[in-house]
Amino acid sequence: MQVTSIYKYARISAFKAREVTREIQGHSASAALDLLTFSPKKAALLVKKTLKSAIANAENNAELRVDTLLVKEAVVGEGPTFKRFRARARGGASPLRKRTSHIRIVLTDELVPEAPAYRSKRREAHREGAAGQKVSTKGGTRKTQTAGKAASSERAPTKVDEPTGASEPRSEATPAAEKE
Repeated sequence: MQVTSIYKYARISAFKAREVTREIQGHSASAALDLLTFSPKKAALLVKKTLKSAIANAENNAELRVDTLLVKEAVVGEGPTFKRFRARARGGASPLRKRTSHIRIVLTDELVPEAPAYRSKRREAHREGAAGQKVSTKGGTRKTQTAGKAASSERAPTKVDEPTGASEPRSEATPAAEKE
């Protein structure tokens, strides 16, 4: 079962509060409270207040045990921005944006997280190899085949010419005494 708590119009920017909420996602409720207690950020105090409210909702409204709760989601969305102005030199003004955010925490009593679905696709891509080559391991040896060519035994052998001495550049080290 899921329990939600929302703190609306928190006076902190969503960017700063997201740093804290990333830390507690996936932890148990008690471990998340410990993390927030010892975090020096202002957002930790606001997120901790929301987490305590979610725990109280789970205890009183849904009749769940606190030691089985897990932080499933900790999301921070942007709220409205208060627009103010600060006086500047020669009668000018510069804008101030006082940002707010909405903090939402979802607790669940399901302790086993679900396995992500993308892993099976990654395994298939890993088995294929680079550039669409299929990798087969028959008899302990590893053979790669491209799509359209079979094995390397069907190709005709190429003849390699032996290098001749006249066409290759030669470099001889000459001692400094011979140059002078």
